[in-house]
Amino acid sequence: MSTICAISTPGGVGGIAVVRISGPEAIDIADRLWLGKSLKQCDSHTAHLGWITDSCGERLDQGVATIFRGPRSFTGEDTVEFSIHGSLYIQRELLNSLLANGCRMAEAGEFTRRAFTSGLIDLAEAEAVADVIASTSRASHRLAVSQMKGDFSQRIAHLRESLLDLASLLELELDFSDQEVEFASRERLMQIAIAVKDTVNTLAGTFHRGQAFRTGIPTAIVGATNVGKSTLLNRLLHDDRAIVSDIHGTTRDTIEDTTEIGGVIFRFIDTAGLRDTSDTIEAMGINRSIQRIRNASIIILVADTTRPETLSEAWHRIEDTLSDRRNASQPYPTLLILWNKTDITNNQPDITTEESSKIPENKTHSNAKQSQNRYNSDEIEQRIKDFCKINGMELHHAHYSAKTGEGCDIEDVLMKCAATDMLNNSEIIVTNARHYQSLINALDSISRVIDGLNTNIPPEFVAQDLRQTLTSLGEITGTISTPQILSSIFSRFCIGK
Repeated sequence: MSTICAISTPGGVGGIAVVRISGPEAIDIADRLWLGKSLKQCDSHTAHLGWITDSCGERLDQGVATIFRGPRSFTGEDTVEFSIHGSLYIQRELLNSLLANGCRMAEAGEFTRRAFTSGLIDLAEAEAVADVIASTSRASHRLAVSQMKGDFSQRIAHLRESLLDLASLLELELDFSDQEVEFASRERLMQIAIAVKDTVNTLAGTFHRGQAFRTGIPTAIVGATNVGKSTLLNRLLHDDRAIVSDIHGTTRDTIEDTTEIGGVIFRFIDTAGLRDTSDTIEAMGINRSIQRIRNASIIILVADTTRPETLSEAWHRIEDTLSDRRNASQPYPTLLILWNKTDITNNQPDITTEESSKIPENKTHSNAKQSQNRYNSDEIEQRIKDFCKINGMELHHAHYSAKTGEGCDIEDVLMKCAATDMLNNSEIIVTNARHYQSLINALDSISRVIDGLNTNIPPEFVAQDLRQTLTSLGEITGTISTPQILSSIFSRFCIGK
């Protein structure tokens, strides 16, 4: 095994930089460039101040050398980390000196790959290292740390162990098939297979929400024209990101931006108002709005409390769009009906019967029409409730003023829509697409095992599906892996990790 080196801190000038060396000759090579106490005589997990030289023996920088002797190191090998000043020249010259003394440059993710090869971490934990580095919010960090601690790996290991004993007994039956001996209880195998299927299905079911927590929850702000969508976006972002106007159809394209609420990144998308239009440009914006509805995890359907008919105007298009997702693997989004402009309705005085008689006839007719619209909005809300119930969608309601901030605590409502309580318990959430695909494969093969046991097919076919289930689960943690899979995973890491 060769000795490798790389800069482990971000590129560029900084206060300090860390150069990592790992391999069988790490301490010897580092000691050749060190003026101070011999690093060969230093204990593991100790730090020492001294001078670092270049390959010609000239003093390059004063720094700190930290010693980690294998197997008690990140890679499981002897490791030295030089902490130096962050000059680009010093970093370059130190690397050149290490290369001249027998090191080679590390490949992307090679330090972590060596930790995996040494058996210190499994493949899922190795991938979590990259997720921890890339985390941008409390939610994504918490999920990555949970996986790096091994919570997910332990659950997968438990599933494999529950199947391995019975799989071995089933294989033994095949060796004695001519004697018609049954080593594996079919009833017990069925119980375990059903339990494994339920667990795998539950884990796979968390993936889309986990992806959203990891990369930002796509939240589409939709509704009819002039209901306050852009005002809501600006309120949520605490910035005048979108143009606000009383003119219908002001927003003609999607506007996207992110913000962190309660430790969770939300990706808000302000969309063009949903309506029939002959304007070509506006129609293109509406088509983009529909696409964002398809890909959203949360839909905020904004309706105007002063124009209740706006709920119906928007919902018909949303319903048609969501209905197209019936055969898609992506689950239905959470729907929030947000009645906006409560600052206007709250400031309208109540009208007594006596005052009502003084209102001109055309005004009375207008009030009657508004009452009828309220009745129609009640009908459409019931239709929405029925649609959500049939399709397993979460439905939330709130009243708010995007202009003044009056009404509900909008951030609290959004946290509930995002089901952030999942982050505060011990529930395991899948965030990695590779893990998800392996779980889907395991779900498919364990379902065939159950079908085979129910129909009494020959044990060799059941054993084959059982092996496939074990293989799919083993691919997650690296118990079963290929060089191609490993290269693909570790190539996504930075060089110094």
